Parts: sequence; structure tokens; C-alpha cells
Amino acid sequence: MNRIIGERDLSETPFSAEEARETFRQMVRARQFDERALALQRRGWMSSWPPYRGQEGSQVGAALAMAADDWLFPTYRSNAMQIARDVPMSDVLLFRRGRPEFASDHDVPNFPQAVPIATQIPHATGAGMAMNHRGDDGAVLCYFGDGATSEGDFHEGLNFAGVFDAPVVFFCENNNWAISLPRHQQTASDSIAEKARAYGFGGVQVDGNDPLAVRETVAEALRSARDGEPVLVESLTYRQGAHTTSDDPSKYEDAEQELPEWRRADPLDRYEEYLREQGVVDDSFVESVEEEAGTALDEAVETAESAPEPDPHDVFDRVYEEVPPRLRDQRGWLDSFREDNDVYELDH
Repeated sequence: MNRIIGERDLSETPFSAEEARETFRQMVRARQFDERALALQRRGWMSSWPPYRGQEGSQVGAALAMAADDWLFPTYRSNAMQIARDVPMSDVLLFRRGRPEFASDHDVPNFPQAVPIATQIPHATGAGMAMNHRGDDGAVLCYFGDGATSEGDFHEGLNFAGVFDAPVVFFCENNNWAISLPRHQQTASDSIAEKARAYGFGGVQVDGNDPLAVRETVAEALRSARDGEPVLVESLTYRQGAHTTSDDPSKYEDAEQELPEWRRADPLDRYEEYLREQGVVDDSFVESVEEEAGTALDEAVETAESAPEPDPHDVFDRVYEEVPPRLRDQRGWLDSFREDNDVYELDH
């Protein structure tokens, strides 16, 4: 089990200056998106938001390591990964406003976000097994938090992957908190990465605040997975904000006592400083990237706000291939209620 912590000179990494700049650009987009989404939620624009501030290096690094045809199995917090994979920002915003998750016609191979904890892990393993059955060359990256490792789905999914050599990378973003429960109260293991040994494959830890280290580690893990050796990657990072907008971390968290400074350091500030030291970016570049991200966000919000109101029948008609009798009865009740009360539009 390797541990990669801290940056190296860019010349000592497998990444070019342009790849390093693209990683920074995606981190800026992710940070601004998180800040805008939080502000929108606070003014009632959407019902809730799971902040990921502090985890941009981890998510962007992992996303950029994936091939275009690799499948991502995300959760509600992995929005930076989806944005870095070119899922339209407006799609993510519309999903948070109760619309279908894939509002546009993009063809990014992403599974729907999993909100129940760890349920996507067996799904990811099954997809990997299906790839083997079909002779596909792709791989799967399954994202989850450290809290998911306490669920039975985690153990079942990893066990099947080990037995059937599924081409899956299990990417655990360990931000030290499963809502209010710190990692040391979830498991007596020295690390999450070492849990992979029980299932017959390798585990590795990586500094999740170093996007290039994450990108390199996940890329290596994906190559291993394609060769029939699954990998569990534990990305050590830190959730700077609340679990969700309904959470108050001040009631349970004492960051100064829990984690070292390197893990609590802001990944975007740290990476920008690193790139400046490497002579890869300057003030002009940073300003242009920040302006570009702001413009893209403005357009995404405008797109989301201009989207037509959903049809209430979607709640009933888009769940099953054939609407069962119970849902037909509920749909009929709703139509009668709306007619009796002169309710014809959602905003009336």
C-alpha cells in the first residue's frame, strides 16, 4: 500500500504544463460552482445542497484520470467530478431543482447520483462484471465517502469485484466525517485502503488535496482495473463546510484536534501556489480562468431558470416502463384535485 503525499516538481510528474493548467481550470470551475450553488440554495432557489469545498483537488484529479468511455458511479457530493467530465452545469442545477437528472442530451457515461449511502457500489461492480462479459475495454470508477465503508453494500460490492476481477476502481473520498461521525468511530482499521486486502486486491492512499497526485494514482488504478485487478483508492481530504445545507458542523467538529494542517489546507490555494512556483501560471491566466468560470456559471443559471416547468405526470409516468394500477389511481386523483381547484400550472 503506497502513500503519496505532497507535490513534486512538475517535470517529475507524468503531466505536461497544459495538463496542469487544465486541472487548475477545472478546480476553479468546481469551486465557483459550489459557492454559487450554496448561495442559490440560501435564497430558496433550490431545496438543498451538499457542499464539497476543500475536496476539489480530489474530485477533479480523479475525474481527469478517467477515459472518456469509463463509467462514473457518483453520489450526491461528487458534483465536481461530473462537471470536470463535462456534464453541463445546468444539468446539475436542474437536478437540484427536482428535474430529471440528465436534462440535456449529453453523452457522458455517468450513472445517476446515489443519495442512499453505498447503494451504488454493488451497481458499479455489476457494471464492471457486465463489461467483462461483453468483452468491453472500459473501466468503472465508483465514488463514495468514508461513511459508505460502514455499509453492507461496500463489503458485498468489493467482495464480488475481487472474486470476479471486475474492472472497477473504488474511489473513497475520506473527508474524515460521515455527517457528524469521525472516521475513528466507524472503523478500527488503520486505514480504509487496507480493507481491500480482505477482498483480494490492492488498496492505496493518496493526498486528496494534491490534484496531480490523485490524477496519477487513479490513472494507475484504472489501468490495473482494466487488467483485471480492482483497486481501492482512499483519497485523504477534508470537508471544509457542512455535510449539507441543513447541517451545523460546529456542533460536533474540532478540526484543529482531528487532522494535520496539510490535510486541512485549501487545495485550490495550495495548487495555485504550486503552479506559480513552477512557472506554469501567472496573474493573467488565473484572472482569465476565474472570469471564464463565472461566465459559464451565469449561463448555466440562466439555462436552468429558463427551463420549462415540468409536467406533474412525470412523477407517475417516468418511474416504470408501464404505469402500475396504483400509480394510475394516484395520477387520476391528482388530475381531479387540480381540476376541482382550478390548478392548471405548478406556480398557481
